[in-house]
Amino acid sequence: MHVIVDLCVVPLGVGVSVSTHVAECQRIIEASGLHHRMHAYGTNIEGPWDEVMAVVKACHEGVHAMGAPRITTTLKMGTRTDREQRMDDKVESVEALRR
Repeated sequence: MHVIVDLCVVPLGVGVSVSTHVAECQRIIEASGLHHRMHAYGTNIEGPWDEVMAVVKACHEGVHAMGAPRITTTLKMGTRTDREQRMDDKVESVEALRR
């Protein structure tokens, strides 16, 4: 099953700045080869369900390995069975209506 997720991983107990932890998660996502797009408050990732969920788990493992004792994650996800849809399709369909 193809899934599109919006992932926001926030380490707790590591101080005010979390950019080094976010960068580690981004390296993990990039290494996965899945289509993704970082934005100001998270990252959209798309691909096969098991591969995407494995990346979410790997992000947690990587951030914990950096010393974060706790992580809070927000995960929004969507799937479709009526047709194939990609992240870019969703954005383009709204942008087409704005013109």
